[in-house]
Amino acid sequence: MTQSFASLGLSAELTRAVAEQGYTQPTPVQAQAIPVILDGRDVLAGAQTGTGKTAGFALPLLQRLTAHASTSFSPARHPIRALIVTPTRELAAQVEESVRTYGRHLQLRSTLVFGGVNIHPQIQALRRGVDILVATPGRLLDHVQQKTVDLSRVEILVLDEADRMLDMGFIRDVRRILALLPAKRQNLLFSATFSDEIRKLADGLLHSPALVDAAPRNSESQLVAQRVHPVAQDRKRELLAHLVSSGDWRQVLVFTRTKHGANRLSEQLCKAGVDSTAIHGNKSQPARTRALADFKAGSVRVLVATDIAARGLDIVELPHVVNFDLPHVPGDYVHRIGRTGRAGCTGEAISLVSSEDEPLLAAIERLLKRRIDRQMVPGFEPRAMPAPQSGTPKHKQAQPHAIHRRGPNPAADRDRNRQHNHKQQDKEHQPESNAGQMFPSSGRLFAEPQPASARRRPHQAPRKHVTSTASLLGGGRRRTG
Repeated sequence: MTQSFASLGLSAELTRAVAEQGYTQPTPVQAQAIPVILDGRDVLAGAQTGTGKTAGFALPLLQRLTAHASTSFSPARHPIRALIVTPTRELAAQVEESVRTYGRHLQLRSTLVFGGVNIHPQIQALRRGVDILVATPGRLLDHVQQKTVDLSRVEILVLDEADRMLDMGFIRDVRRILALLPAKRQNLLFSATFSDEIRKLADGLLHSPALVDAAPRNSESQLVAQRVHPVAQDRKRELLAHLVSSGDWRQVLVFTRTKHGANRLSEQLCKAGVDSTAIHGNKSQPARTRALADFKAGSVRVLVATDIAARGLDIVELPHVVNFDLPHVPGDYVHRIGRTGRAGCTGEAISLVSSEDEPLLAAIERLLKRRIDRQMVPGFEPRAMPAPQSGTPKHKQAQPHAIHRRGPNPAADRDRNRQHNHKQQDKEHQPESNAGQMFPSSGRLFAEPQPASARRRPHQAPRKHVTSTASLLGGGRRRTG
């Protein structure tokens, strides 16, 4: 039986704002969450991306605050009464935009604080008085330290995408924020997954919560058509450009594993005549905001992103998502493809899979409990491995000449130099979720700096790469490459 937003108990001002956005019926998570939040209960909600969860907490939050909304212009009459904490800047911006959109006919003020931008305009906005504050953990604690924010009168706390906050290492910041809030308040925790750490956080935060579980955990949207294109690793970029051009795709979100990979792919696509831009954690916030705005406006056709930067991106009717690199964590695949097929719209998720990616694909299919359809693209079929020559013992084929090099090998030299140059790049080469520190030395990455005795003196000429019999037996200098 279909429901209307009015039947959930929302006010005329809110249902009017919802109708102006073109929504007529609530999604399952909205239908479950709105009534219990209006009743003032704590909520533990499991909701995948694209299920309408932002409206699921924003609408009842606005209504509960409206009961005692102040029409005064005095900042003192507008203390922070609701705090919404999100893991990323992009998600925070979109949540605050939704709060303003749904609350356009109400006498409530909201503002947004996150890092990467000048803090002073945020301070001025807070001084003018704010009813609803949307924030990322780090910048919120900066304001606390500078005594520019007062959280002592918060009535409602929302932790949005709590699982991602924990994945990004924000648990200590979250606990510091919780310690600053009044003990008596309503708590709403939204998470796509329920790990042991999330349940531990919920047990210490929520009081007799209502459980909202709108979709099975780690389930993909039925509105997203998924397929795999097998392709050689070194032809992925060429295949992506072909798909975008031949299909006349106007808006494509492409996922890579690393920040460096996002930059490089975006540059290569531009050279191939496909307008593209990249978004990742090393980009300044103005650059990230500009890239997202250009993509939404259609100025660029392809937005290349890492998982962290793309978390929470809400792009209306996004038609295509492409996994250029498969994620190492199978659950991230579900989050990625959830960027399309949102709010009742259909979408398409494509994965470019090389032979090296097969174990990652197998893990994803185990999570989904089904096989994703494979489709070969004519002209981009993976190259078959060369068959071994008959009569040659297998152990001989596997053993390169270790002692003598019979002649120049330009291809091997190019590969070795390319590998050396790539390893010398900065931390952009590491997956964005990897917070470990690496130190480049001698063309390799070490978890610790090399001792001084192992470093080459500046005036010493480079050693020739010679593999001697002694080195094969464990003696002599080890070759680095």
